[in-house]
Amino acid sequence: MKQILFSGTIGLFLTLIGTPLLIKLLAKKGYGQFIRDDGPRTHGSKKGTPTMGGISFILATIIAYVVTKVITSSDPTFSGVLVLFLFAGMGLVGFLDDYIKIVKQRSLGLRAKAKMAGQLIVGIAFAVLSLQFADLRGQTPASDRLSFTQDFGWQIGPVIFVIWALFMILAMSNGVNLTDGLDGLATGASVMVFGAYTFIGIWQHQESCANQITAGPACYEVRDPLDLAVVASALMGACFGFLWWNTSPAKIFMGDTGSLALGGALAGLAICSRTELLLAILGGLFVLITMSVVIQVGSFRLTGKRVFRMAPLQHHFELKGWSEVLVVVRFWIIQGMCVIVGLGIFYGGWQAAK
Repeated sequence: MKQILFSGTIGLFLTLIGTPLLIKLLAKKGYGQFIRDDGPRTHGSKKGTPTMGGISFILATIIAYVVTKVITSSDPTFSGVLVLFLFAGMGLVGFLDDYIKIVKQRSLGLRAKAKMAGQLIVGIAFAVLSLQFADLRGQTPASDRLSFTQDFGWQIGPVIFVIWALFMILAMSNGVNLTDGLDGLATGASVMVFGAYTFIGIWQHQESCANQITAGPACYEVRDPLDLAVVASALMGACFGFLWWNTSPAKIFMGDTGSLALGGALAGLAICSRTELLLAILGGLFVLITMSVVIQVGSFRLTGKRVFRMAPLQHHFELKGWSEVLVVVRFWIIQGMCVIVGLGIFYGGWQAAK
């Protein structure tokens, strides 16, 4: 358990002291946020705020994981490294998108096909590798069975699994990206979900089927649950430290660099911890905001009318007169309730299987 404490603390410390250094560097180079003309008018004051802040917590998370392994003399696991690979790989795609936006001073960075290609390459590599590297018990980092609180149903096979994993990765990365529209909103929501996965990893480790002494009928067939908790803790700590600088009024934005990386990390943790469908509840705010965009676009194309004043959902409430801070805090409350419900379902699943 020392690993979890160390990784979270180191991640927090690194972003607290490292983010202001990144802010100065980005400001010096003039890497500021480009604001869309069709967005809420109150966002005009944010123009020029340094972006690509995701660099801060990506580096902090990876360093926290490596330093923790060195301090505790423990070996990294394939599950932990694969989640970090997905996290950093999606972050790289986002970085290229952000960089083009800044250099060319436009709201669109990478072309849609190029951005999708980058996400697909990283996602496919993760999905394929996650079905390799079986341990002595035959457990691989991921499973080709669907999962909720544990694996269930028939094996879907490697091809369908890769497609399913890609769907999850793209859905979560774009969900976090859509949520990242107000100061601190996506960061704070991510902290809560990573906290939940830290708890889930600890619980799965204690109730692991690999533990011949305590294993019971409700044990978890997860390859490296403790190391997944270490990764989740590093992510939680790094995001928490970044939130200090990202909360309103934000001194830095995470950009696509951060939002795509966080979405990838959430999907990777869900896949490797065998809680794929549970992620839709734990990350309920991201799902809600994504659905608001789907509803808005679908309604306009079918009827020519808009359901919301503006999508994503957070901007609808801004245009109704809610202050930015009010929207963020209330959406955080919604996300907190999603995490509580999700963890309750996770624990209920364990109780029901006893």
